[in-house]
This record gives sequence, structure tokens and C-alpha cells, in this order.
Amino acid sequence: MFDIEFPLLAFSHCRDVVAAVTNAGGLGVFGAVNLPPHRLEEELAWIDRAVAGRPYGLDLIVPNRLQGKDEPFSLKEAMAAIPEAHHAYARRILTEHGLDDAGLEEGRKEIVRFAENLRASGARELLDVAFAHPIKLVVNALGFPPSFMLDRAKSHGVPVGALVGTKQHAIGQIEAGVDFLIVAGGEAGGHCGDVSTMVLVPEVTEAIRDLRPVPILAAGGIVTGAQMAAAMAMGADGAWCGSVWLTTNEAETNPTVKEKMLAASSRDTVRSKFRTGKPSRQLRSPWTDAWESGDAPPALPMPLMGLVAEPPLRKVDKLAAGGHDGAQQLATYWVGQGVGLMNQPRSVRQVVQDFREDFLRAYERLQTALEG
Repeated sequence: MFDIEFPLLAFSHCRDVVAAVTNAGGLGVFGAVNLPPHRLEEELAWIDRAVAGRPYGLDLIVPNRLQGKDEPFSLKEAMAAIPEAHHAYARRILTEHGLDDAGLEEGRKEIVRFAENLRASGARELLDVAFAHPIKLVVNALGFPPSFMLDRAKSHGVPVGALVGTKQHAIGQIEAGVDFLIVAGGEAGGHCGDVSTMVLVPEVTEAIRDLRPVPILAAGGIVTGAQMAAAMAMGADGAWCGSVWLTTNEAETNPTVKEKMLAASSRDTVRSKFRTGKPSRQLRSPWTDAWESGDAPPALPMPLMGLVAEPPLRKVDKLAAGGHDGAQQLATYWVGQGVGLMNQPRSVRQVVQDFREDFLRAYERLQTALEG
């Protein structure tokens, strides 16, 4: 489908990672939901030059359920819909770790584009930019791809994929007309369901066999070639990985968070609604612990929860990078349970090569088992 050497697809918000994976024989997929159109144009133009005609893709988030989905986004109205208790709780966490709330209002203005891009109007603008470049796939990361995405992609001969976390989601996506599925288990970083990859991949494979067989990419906790081989033995056609790139040399991950991830175990993550309003897996820190405690107000729907959480966390990132102790304690980011196997900083090319070699060793072990 994509004319690549090795069926490893890499999701990343970092253009350097996307290009490096593509150039190493996989396929990089650029996460664009945070960007305004002019910034997306700059990033895709850079990737075009870096990959020199090799394939890459684009990932968007256009959720089916969203607060005020069919209305123009208004920061003023959105802020009015957020109870003061949520802002007060966020300030309390910051204060307890030696930070104040200065600059949070400005931070909220910076994430307005994210909220707009979750809506059809914003996604259309990004697709206008994307289809002016030689992208080879488009993925909707949350829910069914809207009809305008499917239609535009079809007119350009670009396959559309979607992330699914249940068998029912997979069946619905097949009926909606997607070209391939990313079957993401609950081990995944970012938005995820609660069914494990080991169970979900064969369940979806079986469920769609008699409907309209499409390629399946396994996702969720996969950070080694052996895991990739196991998923393909269960019916997947390749792997979709996001977390494993976060600790690479090319990644733009906050250095404090990168160090935490390299030291973390698989138990140092939490699946929570308290960052975006939908369940997503993150690196555990005092920030996530506070929101998961009994003292916290209830999670708000997307995108309201993001307006509460993202500005403080962006401030935390900046101060952590500057050496502020309290900010370094609070610092967190999305990552899957595979973080427990991400113990050494490597280049992207080395990660891809390690995947290939580990995959081959796993294949040879299976061959030996059959021959024995």
C-alpha cells in the first residue's frame, strides 16, 4: 500500500522524527492537530525536502463527540463553561510545588487553535494544506473520519486510516469506508481504550474477516521488534508506534520528561480523563496523582478539560527545562506502558534498525519452535 521496506509506522509531533523514520525504511506520520495552517505548511515543506519523495502521512483528531462541536469555537464562552473549582484546583497544585499562575491566560490563547482543529472547519483548513503536499495517508485519531476527509482523500488517491480501541469501533470504521485500521490497545500512550493489545488485535482481525478485510496496524505498548512480530503473528500487517520515539535523540520531548521516561517502569503511567477530557495514558507525576485523587473536581468534556490542564502544563514544561525543582516534579507527557522498555537514548535510525533485528530474531525463534 505504501511502498515501504518495513511495515513500521511512526506517529510523532516532531518533523525530525517523521522524516528520520521514513528515511530509515518505515513511514513517518506527522501529528498536526496543534498547528495553524501556516505552521503546517512550514512543517510539511520541511518534511518534503528531508524525505526527497519517500512516503509520509498526516494525523488529525476530529472527534465525533465534542462540546459545542457544530458551533464556532469561542474562548470566552468556553472559559465561561468551566467551573472556577477546576481553575482553583490547578492553581493549588502549582502553588504546592512553588509555581504561580502568571501567564496562564496567555497560554490559553495559544491552544485555541487546537480546539478549532478538532472541528470540521479547522480540519478542512489543515487538509487544504496537506493535500497540496505529496502525503501518502491520512489518519483520524479519534472516532470516525468525517465524510469530507474520506471524500478529499479518495479524490487524491490517499488511503484513510482510523484508530480503534474496540471490536465494535473496528466494525463501524469498516462500514464507514476506511482503508486501514490502527488497532490500539489500552497500553498505548495518548488517547486509548481499556482492552489490551494482545486481546484486541486478534479480536478485530476475526471480526472484520468476513466484512471487508483491510490492513491492520497493531498499536499499544509496542516498542520492540519482537512485540511487532507477535502482533503480526496474531493477524496484524504491521505496527503503529508513538511512544518509542519520545526518547530518541531527534525528539523534541522536554529533557526533564525524557529523563523520567528513560528511568520509568511500565507501571509509571496512568490512564486519565484529566488532561483532554477523554481517557489518555500519561507519565505519572504529582500532577496526575493530584487530579486522580478524591479531592479533584470531576473531569470536564473535551475541549474544556484541555483549557484547564494545558496552560499550567506548558508553564511546567518551560520552568522544568530551566531547572525549577517543583516544575520538574510535576512534568509529564503522554506515553504508553512500553516506557518500561525504553531505557536508553537512541537515534531514530537505530530504533528502526533495532526493530528490524529484533523482529528477525523473533521470527527465527518461531521457525525453530515449528521445526522442533
